[in-house]
Amino acid sequence: MTEDVFTFRFKNPDGERLDHFLVESLPDFSRTRLQALIKDGFVRVDGAPAKKSGQMLEQNMLVEVRVPPSAPTDLIGEDIPLDIVFENEDVIVINKPAGMVVHPAAGHDSGTLVHAVLGYDPDIEGIGGEERPGVVHRLDKETSGLILLAKNDKAHRWLQDQFRLRKVEKTYLALADGQPPTPSGRVEAAIGRDPNHRKKMAIVSANKGREAISEYKTLESFPNYTLLEFHPLTGRTHQIRLHCAFLGCPIVGDEVYGRKKSSIPIGRHFLHAHKLKVVLPGEKQPRVFEAALPEELVIVLERVRSKK
Repeated sequence: MTEDVFTFRFKNPDGERLDHFLVESLPDFSRTRLQALIKDGFVRVDGAPAKKSGQMLEQNMLVEVRVPPSAPTDLIGEDIPLDIVFENEDVIVINKPAGMVVHPAAGHDSGTLVHAVLGYDPDIEGIGGEERPGVVHRLDKETSGLILLAKNDKAHRWLQDQFRLRKVEKTYLALADGQPPTPSGRVEAAIGRDPNHRKKMAIVSANKGREAISEYKTLESFPNYTLLEFHPLTGRTHQIRLHCAFLGCPIVGDEVYGRKKSSIPIGRHFLHAHKLKVVLPGEKQPRVFEAALPEELVIVLERVRSKK
């Protein structure tokens, strides 16, 4: 693969930051990617390497951007079936099964969603210089349901903005042990690393964590359980699981933040990403995607209903 070269003449008499100019001139690239190119010496201004992202341009300066081919990676696509809910030239919406990790990590160097997507379409455009699909949000390993991936850099930036500006509406279904203090409500409880267990998250004071907000409502009540609908307004790690536990009704099967031994032999936690409402790149009206509860959760819910 050869590098791409882009050349621009800056014509604004008022001046502008280099990175701002490049974001406007190269909309298919994210600001982060362009800043990395500047830092790594791939951007020249009037023939000299750019000094920094915030370098001010003057009228008639010549800006050259060299984009190297995607960096090689040891990720190899795998032939893993995918439940694709929707796909176009910009995005893929996948119904992820419980038990599948999204990204490769320590102890999970194969069988991830990334490996599966690369196996499905190895030609998906790299994001941020890496030859891998552009995951813009995540689901825990044992959480099933909808996850959205970008297929090119422009879509990746668009979707990142949608999530950052809280324009994406996410709906989760959770079966909880016990009942929340009110049938519906709003949880505002900051989340940070558990100081005693570095692999866990925890509810912490506002000055020690990141803002985390969830809204919930009761869909069905049972003697010992509650089926809840959750709408996370922020996207913190383990947010719904922690907020459920904070309410005094941890998610069934969550042996990290809930009961050490699940009240129902489920083999996972009962949390499912049920709906996504999002405006896709190039569109004006939001689309709504849905994924029904997987069979193993339907069986659990039917069992609970039968004992009501």
